[in-house]
Amino acid sequence: MKFRWKITFCMLCLMAVLFGIGSSALIAISFQSGLERERESAKNSYRMLMYTLQMTGELETWSSTEEIQNLFHRLSGQGDSWEAITLYSEEGELYSSGEAAAYFTESRGRVDTQHCVITCFSDGDGRRYLQLSGAFLAGDRTLYLDMAHNISMLYQTREQQHIAYRRIFLGMTALCAVLAYTMALVLTRSLSRLSRGAREIAQGNFSFRSNIHSGDEIGRLSEDFDRMAGHVEQNILDLKEAVERQERFVGSFTHELKTPMTAVLGYADLLRSQDLTEEEQRDAANYIFSEGKRLERLSLKLLDIYVADREEITLSAHSPGRIVRDMAEHLEPGYRSQGIELSCSCEEGQCLLEPDLFRSLLVNLLDNARKALTEGGAIQVSVKMTGEGCTLTVQDDGPGIPEESLARLTEAFYRVDKSRSRRQGGAGLGLTLCAKIVELHKGSLNFESREGKGTKVTAELKGGRL
Repeated sequence: MKFRWKITFCMLCLMAVLFGIGSSALIAISFQSGLERERESAKNSYRMLMYTLQMTGELETWSSTEEIQNLFHRLSGQGDSWEAITLYSEEGELYSSGEAAAYFTESRGRVDTQHCVITCFSDGDGRRYLQLSGAFLAGDRTLYLDMAHNISMLYQTREQQHIAYRRIFLGMTALCAVLAYTMALVLTRSLSRLSRGAREIAQGNFSFRSNIHSGDEIGRLSEDFDRMAGHVEQNILDLKEAVERQERFVGSFTHELKTPMTAVLGYADLLRSQDLTEEEQRDAANYIFSEGKRLERLSLKLLDIYVADREEITLSAHSPGRIVRDMAEHLEPGYRSQGIELSCSCEEGQCLLEPDLFRSLLVNLLDNARKALTEGGAIQVSVKMTGEGCTLTVQDDGPGIPEESLARLTEAFYRVDKSRSRRQGGAGLGLTLCAKIVELHKGSLNFESREGKGTKVTAELKGGRL
């Protein structure tokens, strides 16, 4: 059963119970109030009749039924307030009038001259009456008087009220059903949109948003749903990018292995199957050696990335400026021989870092800058201390990097200039390792470059300070 039908059914049940209880109570109260009025009216008429009978004179002189009949005829002419009446004594009935008198109940043993008894009875036609029974003294005799007061109209009114109640109840039920369903439809429309959103997301439409702004619980649920959908969409995009990177990694890794392995196998087969001169043998051996060294560098880089990704590092206090100056002094002669000017500017201070990983970061950044300067140039290295650690910057005046390549620089095996990188022995893993080292120091790696203007790489390390 749909939720809107449940709401409609609950509202109908609530309306039926409340309307039924309220209407029944009103009818019952109205009936009891009318019955009390009829009882009081009947009691007043009965007292008046008793008083009149006592005041008519010497009742013991009523020696015949005709005299009593004449008396009651005179009284009824003054205003007949009864449907039937019976007067009797211990010896027997003295006077009776009205068809309802045949249905009187015996009350002689329950009355006295001080009290009267009121009971209710109905005749053969279903008419309802109040029977008032009492006794009074007439000389030395006790006479009994029964009087019937018609209250059928009161019961007819109640029956008419019940009929009107049932008609109104049916009309109110129909109206309530329409209004309740309309309200439920309006209230559940937002839930229907949320349900549609769940189906859309289940079918792969992660961009769907419910966009319900009602300000109530459903509105807050919609906001949470949209926030969840946004996270799901972002996670799916991240997964797709991860899969694409993984596929590119596998393809690149396969290609990196295929090229040297093909060369190694080719020259090895040449040495094995052909008679070569000493110089040809030396060239083949040198080529096999260089390709083997290339495979070695590739495996070592992959091992470094694997270890950095899974190793729990311990940060300790070191001076990054001192490490940079020592590395620059060690590398400067080699760079100078290639026509590259290496300079550094370092602030004094200590921060928390892993020194071996920091050296590996510096070496890889400098190596990338060196490879970019094929015709010589300048490399500047600087260290600045920050409140959270330090900032390492390596800047060159080389040819720069195209803007579309900046976002992919840290991908494994990605090269801006593939042919030049292979000639220089690069595997395309240096910046991948750098990004991992910076991540282990809770920092970030940023690239700024313009073609023809050089490249600036900034590594922000946020391992903390003493």
